[in-house]
Amino acid sequence: QVQLVESGGGLVQPGGSLRLSCAASGSMFWINAMGWYRQAPGKQRDFVARITSGGSTNYSDSVKGRFTISRDNAKNTVYLQMNSLKPDDTGVYYCNLDRRNPVTQGITSFWGQGTQVTVSS
Repeated sequence: QVQLVESGGGLVQPGGSLRLSCAASGSMFWINAMGWYRQAPGKQRDFVARITSGGSTNYSDSVKGRFTISRDNAKNTVYLQMNSLKPDDTGVYYCNLDRRNPVTQGITSFWGQGTQVTVSS
């Protein structure tokens, strides 16, 4: 199993910045990618950003140019730097880790408990 613990959420004014962290522990093998998703009240959980084991990144169109995902392999931690925050960025941010079995190619996903981000004046 893998445990994911997010931190760094909070209340910020529009235009402000926050940095989220996700510390992973446990069975850290066959890691395919780690990423962030968010869920606004009454809406589905949506993809935000992802970084693969090879270091490739991709972002949702809504955050491209404002958010940056990065990782510290020595600490098994992934970060999400969020700049120029907007009220639409409000939601619970969840850390995700995908593990790919090299034999079956099956994906196992793990999730953190989430951290609240509120963008409001």
